[in-house]
Amino acid sequence: MLDTNSKIAVVGAGVIGASWAALFLANGFKVVATDPGEGAEARLRGWVDAYWPALEQLGLAPGASKDNLSFTADLAEAVKEAAFIQENGPERLDVKHAMLATMEAAAPVDAIIASSTSGLKVSDIQAGARHPERIVLGHPFNPPHLIPLVEVGGGAHASPENVDKAMRFYASVGKKPIRVGKEVVGHIANRLQVALWREAISLVERGVATVEDIDTAISYGPGLRWALLGPFLNLHASGGPGGITHVLEHIGPAQREWARDLGAYPETDDYIAPIAKGVDEELKGYDFARTLAQRDELLVELLAAKSKATQIP
Repeated sequence: MLDTNSKIAVVGAGVIGASWAALFLANGFKVVATDPGEGAEARLRGWVDAYWPALEQLGLAPGASKDNLSFTADLAEAVKEAAFIQENGPERLDVKHAMLATMEAAAPVDAIIASSTSGLKVSDIQAGARHPERIVLGHPFNPPHLIPLVEVGGGAHASPENVDKAMRFYASVGKKPIRVGKEVVGHIANRLQVALWREAISLVERGVATVEDIDTAISYGPGLRWALLGPFLNLHASGGPGGITHVLEHIGPAQREWARDLGAYPETDDYIAPIAKGVDEELKGYDFARTLAQRDELLVELLAAKSKATQIP
């Protein structure tokens, strides 16, 4: 586990990078961020300022301060002497490979480089690296400063020791790391989301439900339970004394029939306009920026309540 004297480098200071930076700062680390974009530093500091009240409510580590954030447009300078590097570049292998060449030339040889990639395989990112054994997957869920989940994987070349180090580091800053045991595109949680989106889009296209109906069905139905226990534990709870074995034996035949009727993800973009129209209709009368702010306020309250529950896994 890194101590707070260690320097953390955040490469790419967009929305995800800024959220990571805020989380590391809240845990007492010194953070140097880098981004080549014009106005990147001002945007970064603005986002960190916006995220800070929620982090204060969740609890700051001793010595935590926004003053521990520095910025440079020079990638090599940013990773110099960094013990841990969180990379948040564009989802393009050519860009990531170019960034990695610079980072590997400048960073300490034992610095772990974790990629926030949401869909690329870390093995493909490692290809051609001088030290692929220290390049790992570190995919967060947005916003990383609030959502604890992070998916960690080593791909074909990362050493088990470095994957373990990344897991321990993320846990030490309040994340809930899970290990990707076998590489697949999209990792774990995004694939689960896409499975739900596929059927949600299909139900709208088939006229079964409106966009608003779908959002209501999840946010006031299973989504409430999923925020507390995952799908398997919720199934286990539904089975009474017989648990998950009973419920799957009982509803298995029906679920197989439902599964055969599930929709496929659309092959063209024709579905986008009606879905977007449905979202616009759902948001009539709402200030969406305020909606998101209230979402984050409730997330903080939920996380705080969940942390006090000793029997929630």
